[in-house]
Amino acid sequence: MLERDFNALARDGASPFHEGERIVQERLGVRKVEEWARKAIRSFMPDQHREFFEAQPFLIMAARDAEGRPWATLVEGDDGFVRSPDPTSLEIRSRPVHGDALEGAFQPGADLAILGIELATRRRNRANGRIGRADGETIDFKLDQSFGNCPQYIRARDIWRSPDEPAPRVVRGTRLSASQKRWIGTANTFFIGTGYRGEGDNPAFGLDVSHRGGERGFVEVPSDSRIRFPDYAGNDYYNTLGNILKDARTGLLFLDFSTGSLLQLTGRARIDSAPDEEHKASGVRLLVSFEIDEIVELGSALRLRWQDDAETARSLRLIKKTRESEDVTSFTFEARDRGPLPAFEAGQHLPIELKLPSGGKLVRTYSLSGSPADPHYRISVKRTPGGAASSHLHEAFELGAIIESGRPAGDFTLPETDMPLVLASAGIGITPMLSMLHILAAEEAGRPVWFVHGARDGAQHPFWEEIRRLVAGRPNLHFLTYYSRPAASDLRGRDFDHTGRISAQDLAALADPAQYLLCGPAAFLAGLEAGLKAIGVRDDRIRYETF
Repeated sequence: MLERDFNALARDGASPFHEGERIVQERLGVRKVEEWARKAIRSFMPDQHREFFEAQPFLIMAARDAEGRPWATLVEGDDGFVRSPDPTSLEIRSRPVHGDALEGAFQPGADLAILGIELATRRRNRANGRIGRADGETIDFKLDQSFGNCPQYIRARDIWRSPDEPAPRVVRGTRLSASQKRWIGTANTFFIGTGYRGEGDNPAFGLDVSHRGGERGFVEVPSDSRIRFPDYAGNDYYNTLGNILKDARTGLLFLDFSTGSLLQLTGRARIDSAPDEEHKASGVRLLVSFEIDEIVELGSALRLRWQDDAETARSLRLIKKTRESEDVTSFTFEARDRGPLPAFEAGQHLPIELKLPSGGKLVRTYSLSGSPADPHYRISVKRTPGGAASSHLHEAFELGAIIESGRPAGDFTLPETDMPLVLASAGIGITPMLSMLHILAAEEAGRPVWFVHGARDGAQHPFWEEIRRLVAGRPNLHFLTYYSRPAASDLRGRDFDHTGRISAQDLAALADPAQYLLCGPAAFLAGLEAGLKAIGVRDDRIRYETF
């Protein structure tokens, strides 16, 4: 077990992670995540997060019952039921429904974890902290940690409210019924609440609630008291697994999106041994087993309803495969029936489903890198060592191959402003920026735009020639390149502008004021966002997208 292997690791009070999280990170070889997580995990909510929470029709929450067991639930409300009076607080005018496992559990001083998630756009933000005050109608939440998440495994769903008032049917038990086993075994989404509170007052302690998604059947139900599910690669924080390592008590929440019903489970989770080859092929890092202690089923408990699965736009056929750099390849698709494809905005992403030779499926989301004026879709994929989807696309996906796609989604799009724009990217974060550049190059307004990209060297710099063509002859468009480790051939040709990494000071020097759009790895974003704010750039002039 992980704890036996790494129980000698010391705690660092300044870390944004507690001991359990650090142990899992060490085991999986991602301890460097702490270097940038110190900036990405905040003790306050950025204005974008506050506005996001205030716009939500529901929140996923995790708290403990009177016996200290974690449960996860959903609270809903009318428009505006969440308010953020300041960067460290949320006021939530809602409570769990009657019969909920957490009914009566929201007491002052109690740990509380909150997940805001838009299933239609795939955006999600997490906030962990405690309850400051709670009366009959309002929960006053005080923040300890705030951070966002990537949308890779989230299923898009449209949402509406039923005109009928909910009248929950409450069923309690300790063993799964046949219908509950089918519910779990066919789910492609659930939520998991975990927590750990050690000695002292560390912001890394407390509860956390997060989303889990995959193909239907990704949650296994081997018996009426046990389930098993995979843990896919994500942001490398490993909050959930780190909590489980230190405190096995765990709560799960499954939703019936069409009826507004909840299935709550509490029990004890265990990190299993390494996955088998079939799981590894789907990108699974670890497997988690969950032993059920108690079950609460709430039938028709919510007014909210969701489309069970977002409409598939159509089947797509690969018509062009282009190598853009040493590790990036573009894939251009037409509709299988050669009809028109749904329009997209520059900066949006496309969910796709890949069928593997083994019969398995992979669901991934990639930014659209082409022009919205193009009748085809283009995605550009960086090959990741061990990455199941990227390896399949690069190695086995050939002209004529068919995939299924959802509709383009996402709100990382060009802002409605005449202000100068600074588009800064690193690595494969260049893809949504390139789509934006196609739009900006076609504008007649002529506002100043700086396209700034960072790569390791010329061999790992995709789209160099395409970007040069777009900015050529347009004096308002500027292209700057940074190579952190230029090769000898780069130095001879000098097809880049700066050696080193992009800094906030570099970006701020380009234009003042300006609107900044950032896209790249989380470490890149955390450093630039913190640096821009430190030199006085307002939060509303910084927008970012991670991957």
